[in-house]
Amino acid sequence: MARIAHIAVKVEDLNKAAEFYENVFGFTPTGKSRSEDRDRRRCSDGQIDLTFLRYDSEESAMAKAAGEGPCIHHFAIEVEDFSKAVAQVREFGCEILSDPTRPPVKFRAPGGAIVEIVPQRRYSTRG
Repeated sequence: MARIAHIAVKVEDLNKAAEFYENVFGFTPTGKSRSEDRDRRRCSDGQIDLTFLRYDSEESAMAKAAGEGPCIHHFAIEVEDFSKAVAQVREFGCEILSDPTRPPVKFRAPGGAIVEIVPQRRYSTRG
């Protein structure tokens, strides 16, 4: 069965955002990373991860896709069969926003939300 793996939030201040959830709600820090045009900081409640994103520029394709300013950027769904899920998303007619041959794959779901498909355990903090 598929499950929500994480929720990504586009923010202006990574540290302030993560520290809020860690200090107020007791979330556990799970990592920091940098790739392409963004920095990430992650924390978890033990079930679902929150990923905070700060883009170098609002002109980045993925920053623009989510909308202007801070917002929920996307949520990720962990699937058992990654290739099958990508094929089903395509068959449904969704707009693919990232390289469909490499996980994770982002797409625009009906209704306009950005969703990311990930293979099982790609981001999991659960045992």
